[in-house]
Amino acid sequence: MDHTNAILERLLALHPKVIDLSLERMERLLAALDHPERRLPPTIHIAGTNGKGSTTAFLRAALEAAGNGVHVYTSPHLVRFNERIRLAEPGGGRLVDDATLAEALERAERANGGEPITFFEITTAAAMLLFSERPAEALVLETGLGGRLDATNVIDSPLVSVITQIGLDHQRFLGDGIEAIAGEKAGIIKPGRPVVAAPQSDQVTAVLEKASARARAPLHLGGQDWSVLEEHGRLVYQDENALFDLPAPRLPGRHQFVNAGTAIAAIRAAGLWTGVEAAETALTTVDWPARLQRLTKGRVVETAMPGAEIWLDGGHNPDAGEALAAYMADLEDRVSRPLFLITGMLSTKDPVGFFRPFSGLVRHAFTVPVFGSDAAIEPAPLADMAEAAGVPAEPVSSVRTALRLLAESWRFEPPPRILICGSLYLAGDVLSQNGTPPT
Repeated sequence: MDHTNAILERLLALHPKVIDLSLERMERLLAALDHPERRLPPTIHIAGTNGKGSTTAFLRAALEAAGNGVHVYTSPHLVRFNERIRLAEPGGGRLVDDATLAEALERAERANGGEPITFFEITTAAAMLLFSERPAEALVLETGLGGRLDATNVIDSPLVSVITQIGLDHQRFLGDGIEAIAGEKAGIIKPGRPVVAAPQSDQVTAVLEKASARARAPLHLGGQDWSVLEEHGRLVYQDENALFDLPAPRLPGRHQFVNAGTAIAAIRAAGLWTGVEAAETALTTVDWPARLQRLTKGRVVETAMPGAEIWLDGGHNPDAGEALAAYMADLEDRVSRPLFLITGMLSTKDPVGFFRPFSGLVRHAFTVPVFGSDAAIEPAPLADMAEAAGVPAEPVSSVRTALRLLAESWRFEPPPRILICGSLYLAGDVLSQNGTPPT
């Protein structure tokens, strides 16, 4: 891994900006690599604000359950860069190994010839090299940021374009209003190719309808052309041609019903639907780390009070805060425990908006540093933001410090429920420290 890390460090230095949305650099590099983007397996392209990763996980699980080889591209990673690239193999895909990754990165680096290019662009080109040279029935390709100018948006004719829930996030790069953000996400819509969208607000729906009509792309909109409901602990999916009664998703949270429904609608629009059996398998086996992940063992868990219930989630914007608070409220209704937050966030987010849904639900929050990002908010001002949202909070030096404070200074019966949240960087650090990285 040291060799791969050295290459990744070099690539970080090729362009001074972390994010600089454009397709020109990407198109130049792909031409130098003899256009791997034109030789990709049939592709499902995904954009959205929340739910991209979970929808991708449902898609992979369902396609693999039907016997398909599936490549997957996601970002960001939690612990190791390799998590971004999953290659199809008999019996199920595997994260790219270090040697294969290093070789592809070096080829992309040579072809780039030292020209300015962002880290995401050159690593996406390397991923496309790998996907283009290995057979698979499908590629699930997730955008990094936005859609229109995202480095993945170099494919001309996806099987289906998928747009998950759109909300306010990354306004600095995508625009201030929800319509502007929706317009950027809608940039993945391609002429004549079907579009599947999760249920959206009226403002976003209007943008997607206009973009789809302009591209003459059939739009399958959640809540109109297909629907998904929770009934008696089951998932009920319906569209104009079918009604399915399926198991509840293994991933916790009401929002996962929508993500699972979006994946089912996408598979059907892509012409890859093989029947209920693969969907049942996918819903009951799907795995997506740091999305309401229950931590039951590991070094971080051992720091906590005996019997404490520990959850981890990388959600970081107001819509994610609402989904997390709703799930914690559901847990409280079923099994009451005092709820505590341990939270770290970035300055590019809306902390007050994230914390607000937890007001009245959370006993106390501990704010912690986020390592690995220059944009991390210091714990003291983050605690002030939590207080402004109605959540009592105090700054501490680390997640483990917060867990020790809870164990030493608070007395509960039953033991507390603890949600570590606010940043994918924080979630990755916790998984790394806990000794339970994604596989």
